[in-house]
Amino acid sequence: MTFYWTPVSLTFSVITMIVAAVCCCVSWNRSGFNRSTGLLEVFRLLLIGLVVFSLNQPEITETVPPDAQSVLVVLHDQSGSMETRDVLSQKSLVSAGLPMTRADAVEPLLVDDLWSPLKKNMKLIFEPFSSDLAVSTAGTDLDSALTSVLDRHTGLRAVVLLSDGDWNTGNSPSSAATDLRIQNIPVFCVGMGSEDRLPDIELTSSSAPTFGLPGKTVRIPFRVMNWLPRDQVIVVSVNGTGTDVVEKTVRVSGMGQLNDTVEWKPEKTGDYELTVSIPVIAEETIAENNEVNLPINIRNEALQVLIVESYPRWEYRYLRNALERDPGVQVNCLLFHPGLDGVGGGRGYLKQFPGDTELFKYDVVFLGDVGVSTNQLTQEDCENIRQLVRSHAGGLVFLPGFRGQQKTLLTTELNELYPVVPDVTQPQGVGIMEPARFSLTESGRRSLLTRLEADNERNEEIWRSLPGFQWYAATARARIGTDVLVTHDSESTRFGRIPLIATRTSGTGKVLFMGTDGAWRWRKGVEDLYHYRFWGQVVRWMAYQRNMSAGESMRLFYLPDRPEADNVLTLNANVMKSTGEPLRDGTVAVQIVAPSGQIESVRLSSAGDDSWGLFSGSFTPKEGGEYELISTCTETGARLETSISIQGRERERVGQPARFDVLKEISEISRGRLTTVSGVEELVGQLSALPEPELITRRVRIWSHPAWGGVLILLLGCFWSARKLAGLA
Repeated sequence: MTFYWTPVSLTFSVITMIVAAVCCCVSWNRSGFNRSTGLLEVFRLLLIGLVVFSLNQPEITETVPPDAQSVLVVLHDQSGSMETRDVLSQKSLVSAGLPMTRADAVEPLLVDDLWSPLKKNMKLIFEPFSSDLAVSTAGTDLDSALTSVLDRHTGLRAVVLLSDGDWNTGNSPSSAATDLRIQNIPVFCVGMGSEDRLPDIELTSSSAPTFGLPGKTVRIPFRVMNWLPRDQVIVVSVNGTGTDVVEKTVRVSGMGQLNDTVEWKPEKTGDYELTVSIPVIAEETIAENNEVNLPINIRNEALQVLIVESYPRWEYRYLRNALERDPGVQVNCLLFHPGLDGVGGGRGYLKQFPGDTELFKYDVVFLGDVGVSTNQLTQEDCENIRQLVRSHAGGLVFLPGFRGQQKTLLTTELNELYPVVPDVTQPQGVGIMEPARFSLTESGRRSLLTRLEADNERNEEIWRSLPGFQWYAATARARIGTDVLVTHDSESTRFGRIPLIATRTSGTGKVLFMGTDGAWRWRKGVEDLYHYRFWGQVVRWMAYQRNMSAGESMRLFYLPDRPEADNVLTLNANVMKSTGEPLRDGTVAVQIVAPSGQIESVRLSSAGDDSWGLFSGSFTPKEGGEYELISTCTETGARLETSISIQGRERERVGQPARFDVLKEISEISRGRLTTVSGVEELVGQLSALPEPELITRRVRIWSHPAWGGVLILLLGCFWSARKLAGLA
């Protein structure tokens, strides 16, 4: 028995017992040394002694061995990154001299004989781990693996972690390592793989539009990473086109990368599964990352374009001709002819600006040198154009002219869409004697809108050699959120070079500003080549989202264009009444069927009173593959069925360097150590030398035990009863 007394408690106890003994003697003396009174006083002194005994915290301690045998858990990584072939041969593990995969290097470490020295003192358990994703090997969750070991096993002595350290889902493993340290359980990490990147040529990304048109060129961007020390000449191939293989030869600098595009002109409609690939060369160690698959739908469609102009200037005439000759575009024109009675007439001409019901059928609207005035646009027309862009994913192109009539548009709802801030001191623009040139910005070099040639150097050379312009719109600067693609090659303001071609997004739609009316001159020497190509790209870029999926009274489009698993996908729906007017309020729902068969329903909410007929919602796809979407509207009875191809998120990329820094952090936090495959035998010896687990000390605190309290209460009751029987109060 052990007492946890203090000097104060011991002094108090002694004084209490002395005082109690004196009081008991005095009481017995007063009773004439009566026998029964003497027994009661002894009983009283005993009770006081038991209370004093409790004040000094008596405990009974017992030391016993642990209830269960010590456990050693060996966790081995089974995620996709373990297929990387970068483990150099070890004499005790591999007979061949070639690198082996990380997964193959783990196998010899899962043999009982290797760990036999530990079996005398520990129970050995092997456990695989990866992640909790639908495809478990598609991710690595180190935190969950370590936490589950701590939760499932009693008597855990240590953990051995065989992994490359590449965690990409779940919480940081440092949290689990901290919990293990608190429990005095070290984690010994064995790093699999190499921290140095292997010699490799990798096709890291490639994206294409989700749909295209027959007879129209589809540009497929790609990026090639060269992890070899010298330049490589590579042939990029596109298979699955339904015809001959499309190829492009490129040169990638040593330890560098190349961003480029390959062009494919589909001839027939249908669904295609394109395979973009590069050949495997002898120096490469990884062949699995040399191709990417891309689904694309080729279909017939006619884009609706409206051109609004005041006078038939050259820019208007050639723009109209270019779009009318495009088989995928249907053009309507409205030519106001200010100062004359009536408007321009002929094939495809309108008599007046369309109302909101008719306007929302157009994909792109071109506004030339027009403004808000008598016999031109009205404030209501401008509000309808704004709604077309913001709520119906339409496109708007501003084409100012030297008459400066667009300045009046800045007093309307279109002001918020205008990509630039005009110079109010020069509303009619700037005319010059000598032709000026275009200059691509960094954004312009990357943009597909300004891609007049597939090769980057050739494209920039074309822009420098394009026929110059002798008039441009005077602008002070681009507005915030505007992407400037082309500037004046020499003129600037205090904000920088004068923007000539600029784009921005507004709501769900897109806006483009063309600050010169000299694009028609691009036909010089090449006829329609660059002029037609540029405006055709602009129209399709602007109308791309609107035409993802469309029915008679409902249209569904989404962002981003090429969605990926685990990333939020925004769904937008335009719903029209039977009269063609946009539905302001209603119940719109989308039923989503995943490739695995799981069904999810998303209700799209109205985007607000300021957005006509636009309903928005979002969901996060959890897996890659083809999703079926069924959109319905209760009020109109509209139903639209479509499909979306979701790219699976590639967390586990074969060929990435091992992350020993993660394993080192886990080891240091938990007071373990980090080693490699060659140091496993030494690790086994270190584990066998771990100190025996401490004996378990069991303590019975008498002073606070309920039974002891019950005894004291019982004795106090007996004392009180004895006093009553002796005739004492």
